[in-house]
Amino acid sequence: MAAKGMAWENGYAERFIKTLKEEEVYLHEYEPIHDARAHIERFIEDIYMHKRLHSALGYLTPAEFEEMLHL
Repeated sequence: MAAKGMAWENGYAERFIKTLKEEEVYLHEYEPIHDARAHIERFIEDIYMHKRLHSALGYLTPAEFEEMLHL
């Protein structure tokens, strides 16, 4: 989340939450809470970070983008 007075930085977090809700949360019924945590963690680690392409990253996954930064 953004620092005080830097509202434009909230867009990244807001977009991530929207994606998480649309592509994971709204599509499943979780019972109990540990089931929700496991599914959401799987979505973030497996789908969002390693399979989902991001236009802001030049159509790379976040994992690919991070790997490029460390070369």
